[in-house]
Amino acid sequence: MIISISVENWMSIRDRVSLSMVATRERQHSERLARLGRYQMRVLPMMVVYGGNASGKTNLFKALSFIRAQIVKGTQPDKRMQVVPFLLDPERAQQPSHFEIELLIDEVVYALSFSATKKEVLEEKLVRVGSTSERTLYHRRQGEIEFDASLDEGSQFLKFAFQGTRDNQLFLTNSVSQNVQQFRPIYDWFKDNLLMVAPDARFGNAELFFDEGDPLTMNISEMLRNLDTGISHLGSRQVSFDNVRLPEELKNEIQEGIDEGESAFVDGRVNKYLITRENGELKVMKRVTVHPMTDGTEVNFEVAQESDGSQRLIDLLPAFRDLSVGGSKRVCVIDEVDRSLHTLLTRRLIEDFLVACNAETRSQLLLTTHDVLLMDQRWLRRDEMWLTERDALGASSLFSFSDYRDVRYDKDIRKSYLQGRLGGIPRIKPAGSVQSGTE
Repeated sequence: MIISISVENWMSIRDRVSLSMVATRERQHSERLARLGRYQMRVLPMMVVYGGNASGKTNLFKALSFIRAQIVKGTQPDKRMQVVPFLLDPERAQQPSHFEIELLIDEVVYALSFSATKKEVLEEKLVRVGSTSERTLYHRRQGEIEFDASLDEGSQFLKFAFQGTRDNQLFLTNSVSQNVQQFRPIYDWFKDNLLMVAPDARFGNAELFFDEGDPLTMNISEMLRNLDTGISHLGSRQVSFDNVRLPEELKNEIQEGIDEGESAFVDGRVNKYLITRENGELKVMKRVTVHPMTDGTEVNFEVAQESDGSQRLIDLLPAFRDLSVGGSKRVCVIDEVDRSLHTLLTRRLIEDFLVACNAETRSQLLLTTHDVLLMDQRWLRRDEMWLTERDALGASSLFSFSDYRDVRYDKDIRKSYLQGRLGGIPRIKPAGSVQSGTE
């Protein structure tokens, strides 16, 4: 679970902003809060970030994506880190960007932070947080690194791993690649549990939908039926490899790379394919949607023939399904969740997730959206609703509805928000206004 995220000097974020998933003392919907008894802490399962266009919502999403990419993939040798500082301030543009994230992993809280420029990592620190004290596992700065005394047993190997860490690489990433097991849980959490879904992203579970009898596929099909998409179920059909719409270079790689009995999932521009070599020939299955016809039979549609909303649902439903599975530790972050979706569909997806949450839940859902109809205290807590706002200098700030003392639990905050009383809305000039440099 994410406990908190802090970002500074990143894209439109000039000064440090922090998003906390720690619940306030608010009593509303308290039954769904995750209880961390060891830390005497309650953690929110849900976070929705609102704000006008260009207010900084997506930049917060991109910051978390950047953190994940640096940990899981790292930066290639002789490549520049994809750091984007606040460019509207000449002084800030020359300073490093700073990132910090607190996580719950196997009921232990860790705090990972690092500062970086396009050229190098200037500082990096990993802290294990106890119920009453903290222990800095390592602290990297000024080309040196210090390890906690508890790691003395493997200190020589750790120092060796650090010597092989490039300036443009996190020590955490390189240490795991060198088979250092002490920090593996943090790396695995980012790789396996953190799912980032951009507005135009296609969900990565390519193995879904090719086996119509698989429980996961059947579950997704049932959800599509319940959401009034007109789709009876998801399936696949065989097509000729010659007719598969893929670049010739990629098709040649597939021909040479798939051996007898092996399979590969290939994501084309329009469709996903399962390609298997059987008896020396390539067998290709294409993902399809199945619709009922008026005569009782069925017809297959290509996924690209579905509406944008239905395609978006097909992409998102596996993520929502994963979040609700018992014992799930997935954290799903979706930018612009309302893209191509009707409000009622978005709301149903969120409600189904929240209904399944309780004190033992360790999955989370973080969203950015413009859909103000989701801004409803009957099913979202005030500390679960946040706003981004950009000031006159172009810098983004971040704050929660729980920061406002006059926002009561029974208040229609949607009305107050749209009237501009809470901030976080675009500053649109009145219709018909004229600017002139001669007046």
